[in-house]
Amino acid sequence: MASPIRIISSMATRPLLNDLIGQYAQKSGLQATLEAVGGVDAAKRVQAREAFDAVVLASNVIDTLIAEGKVVAGSRVDLVRSGIAVAVPAGAPRIDIGSEQAVREAVLAARTVGYSTGPSGTYITQLFERWGVADQIKSRIVRPPPGVPVGSLIAKGEVELGFQQLSELMNVAGIEVLGPLPPEIQSMTVFSAGIAATSAQQAAVRDMLAFMASAETAEVKRDNGMEPA
Repeated sequence: MASPIRIISSMATRPLLNDLIGQYAQKSGLQATLEAVGGVDAAKRVQAREAFDAVVLASNVIDTLIAEGKVVAGSRVDLVRSGIAVAVPAGAPRIDIGSEQAVREAVLAARTVGYSTGPSGTYITQLFERWGVADQIKSRIVRPPPGVPVGSLIAKGEVELGFQQLSELMNVAGIEVLGPLPPEIQSMTVFSAGIAATSAQQAAVRDMLAFMASAETAEVKRDNGMEPA
């Protein structure tokens, strides 16, 4: 009997991958296990050649791992496109986020602003710099350590206004998701999968990734707050 396929991913795709793993097991009989951690930590563990079969991270990180020989060349498959959403504590007054100017004003008015160390956080940092407010709000920024969702800090009242991938906010108790960033400042992250160079069952992994990227999985991707890539 084949060993379970071992997958490592960032936190953003954890709920989706758990659903896809279940679907694939029903379809093929093959099992997989998932370890979801902060994206930076996941990449470091793959770079250290820890034994995994598949890696799911932002597409640019997968490309870097391929260039380093840590992910098999030619194995990248794009799975989903994921946008950034805005959330506040449950019961807080609803804030207008319908335009770039409205979001900027909400950021300037918030006592604390939280965002992650992942791709969405990198983008939000750049957005605040482009707006010229980064220094002004520096003392109010709360960034959780890798692997800790921004939503958990919003629920605890430690963050008044939070930004993260919709997939990471949508099922957190104690918060209200106001909606996605408006189109003019939205940033979509493509999450991709690849076969780890350490895998001893690359053919099986390739089949599993092909299923995860197939049209058959489109509905579950949307259910998890993402769009098929």
